[in-house]
Amino acid sequence: MRIILISYSAQGFALLHDVCTRAGHTPVAYLHARSLLPGGPVRSGAGDVVGEIVDALPDGMDLLIPGRKSMLPHIIEGYGADLIVCYGFPWKLPPAILGATRRGAINVHTSMLPKYRGPIPVNWAIRNGDRETGVSVHWMESTFDSGGILAQEAGITLGDDVVPRLLWEEVDRYIERLLPLALSRAVAGSPGIPQEEASATYAGWMEPDFSRIEWSSGREDVHNQVRAFRFGSSGRSGPVAVVDGLRLRVLRTSLAPADGIRVMCGDGPVWITESVPVAGSEA
Repeated sequence: MRIILISYSAQGFALLHDVCTRAGHTPVAYLHARSLLPGGPVRSGAGDVVGEIVDALPDGMDLLIPGRKSMLPHIIEGYGADLIVCYGFPWKLPPAILGATRRGAINVHTSMLPKYRGPIPVNWAIRNGDRETGVSVHWMESTFDSGGILAQEAGITLGDDVVPRLLWEEVDRYIERLLPLALSRAVAGSPGIPQEEASATYAGWMEPDFSRIEWSSGREDVHNQVRAFRFGSSGRSGPVAVVDGLRLRVLRTSLAPADGIRVMCGDGPVWITESVPVAGSEA
């Protein structure tokens, strides 16, 4: 098949490209978004990411960086592609784009669908205290992450301290196993296994209040809030809390007694083991 690849980084494109070519398919173009929404502001650091993608771009490969969705169906149709393979794209693709290839589009999603549809499934799994997550490869439809599942596997452990680099390396290994199977089923015309809508949950962007700790919350909720924040910021930031009249950015907590600041939550204590003071102008 001739395949258009959509991804978030040079590493993401390299992974998809390698899996597709080893499965006997031909990538014909890359598609990347610099903004979270069509026509929206360019994300911080997007220029560096695009530069890395360009530096790693295979000879003769086109890189498409659209500002809006309106022209994408015509551009994609021009490649005569059979399939879109997506891993990490923030825009919802309308039917006109999904129908611009012969077979449609499939997506790699880092949850056990239909659980945690949406842009940040791993963050929500950590926030909710899940012990593991998984990877699903599914047909794309006009609603987020709702199409038939072509391949799926659980078993990615979410320990107490989830290190982003290690987790994404494990996700990549799952993709290397699952995507060839999904591609073979797509070639065979499989519609995939329908998702159970009654079991669907949504993993949208965290609400503004998530950046503040309320000590009236349960101790596990507070601990998981800090864990999820730390994962999403690669350990560089955390939610803000008031402790003994001081504003702290909480980077790490413990549910077991530990060296640090003991704080009572709504149902018991938590120990702040790593924090930094918050300047007056900080959120």
